[in-house]
Amino acid sequence: MISKSSRKDWQRALSNPVLVITGSGLSADSGLQTFRGAGGLWRNYDPMALATPEAFARDPKLVWEWYQWRRDQAARATPNAAHVALAELAVRKQDCLIVTQNVDDLHERAGTPPSQLVHVHGDLFLNRCTSCSYSDRKSISSALPPPCPQCQTFPLRPGVIWFGEMLNPKIIGRVEQFVSRANCGLVVVVGTTATFHYIIDWALRAQGSGGLLVEINPEETELSETADVVYRQRAAEVLPDLLSC
Repeated sequence: MISKSSRKDWQRALSNPVLVITGSGLSADSGLQTFRGAGGLWRNYDPMALATPEAFARDPKLVWEWYQWRRDQAARATPNAAHVALAELAVRKQDCLIVTQNVDDLHERAGTPPSQLVHVHGDLFLNRCTSCSYSDRKSISSALPPPCPQCQTFPLRPGVIWFGEMLNPKIIGRVEQFVSRANCGLVVVVGTTATFHYIIDWALRAQGSGGLLVEINPEETELSETADVVYRQRAAEVLPDLLSC
């Protein structure tokens, strides 16, 4: 059921800790393709078939070409009004945590403080060795896959979490710590299909018994029936006004 909340509801909710969870729909408002959206193919390849350890082992050059293309697209994109509104919220409210499934840097470029931002699926612009501890955001060589400059033996890979890989426990620990202690007044889930169980778990646990759970998504998701408030609009259209309370 679609419902709207009053400005007073938002003001009351914003007076308490806030958890925001963002997905690819937010970046789509900046022109970036989603994996599951229309037009998601790249060179007739299914991106979901490229974002796996198996794909990298089979054809690392092809996978790197795709990620280089993604990096170029993300670098050309600019933060949209929703990114800016969330960044402004985080700046003025220290007990706000933004958890993003997106691997681009649009939240950072909008001004979100790093201490209040968690990338659960990694960093698109990070390079890390497939074997040693090397990790850096430096430009890579034109040779693909690029060799690791530290061990000079194994190739670098993009610093993202691929399908089938475990999430980084240190990163997840930051989210868990916030969810466990925050007693959130407001939980906003933006532009995500909520297909990963941990996204739903964090949202419901952070909501607790009295928080306001808000979903902003043009399409219905697995979280829709549980949400207190649902906006069937794009984030860039609705978030700036909602967070101006």
